[in-house]
Amino acid sequence: MSGAERREQLIRISRTLFAEKGFDGTSIEEIAATAQVSKPVVYEHFGGKEGLYAVVVDREMQKLLGMITEALSAAHSLVKLERAALALLRYIEESSEGFRILVRDSHAASGTGTFASLISEIASQVEDVLADEFAARGYDPKLAPMYAQMLVGMVALTGQWWLDVRKPSREEVAAHLVNLAWNGLTALDPNPSLTVSLRDRVASAKPRTVSEKELRELEKAREKELKEAEKARQRELKEAEKARIRELKERERLLKEAEKAREREEKLRQREARLAERAARLEQVDHPE
Repeated sequence: MSGAERREQLIRISRTLFAEKGFDGTSIEEIAATAQVSKPVVYEHFGGKEGLYAVVVDREMQKLLGMITEALSAAHSLVKLERAALALLRYIEESSEGFRILVRDSHAASGTGTFASLISEIASQVEDVLADEFAARGYDPKLAPMYAQMLVGMVALTGQWWLDVRKPSREEVAAHLVNLAWNGLTALDPNPSLTVSLRDRVASAKPRTVSEKELRELEKAREKELKEAEKARQRELKEAEKARIRELKERERLLKEAEKAREREEKLRQREARLAERAARLEQVDHPE
């Protein structure tokens, strides 16, 4: 076995042990015994357990960060969100050991920070996306960092929960995440799903290689679908606004009619009171004491 092959073997073995037992629960002796080498071999390649752990953590962080960064390259904000949620869940599904290492309390020896620092790094990228979206919709872009932390934290904590339960499927979990993040509690879709193009791409258990041309076509199709959905939503909002205005006008009309009826009743009472007063005076004239 060459030096490079031995190094990869030690990284692979230690990755499994760190995921199962954590940094403190794993020893150099155990790593060496599992790899069937002596302890000096491990020290030769990594300088000790701390160096080996740092390499493992750094690889996992770079892998996850790369997947999220690629997902955020989509054009439409909704697609970015869908792809980012799917990327995290796919990483968890395909690299469970790596994710378990990242979500543990990182040892100071890792040299690459904690899972929180990784989340913060992802949030800084999401922040740019949200800032543009906020500016386009008339919101204050200065609020983007806070919302980025909220959004990424929500996805990350859901990923930690899904790591053990694994139900429902990652596509369904991603759809519900996007449902909450995109629609909010007041407009939740009771049966959320990903956009058609994304759903078709992730449906296959064995994903095929997609060409750049196909990716561009998928992006255009997704953007067209989202634009049409946005137009439909705007039409619904306009219709709802018109209905609200009609309702307000009808309510105003009814209030005016009720006010007129009260005025007529008041005039009638006043007239009756005057008639009663006149009748009383006539009675006094006809029958003086």
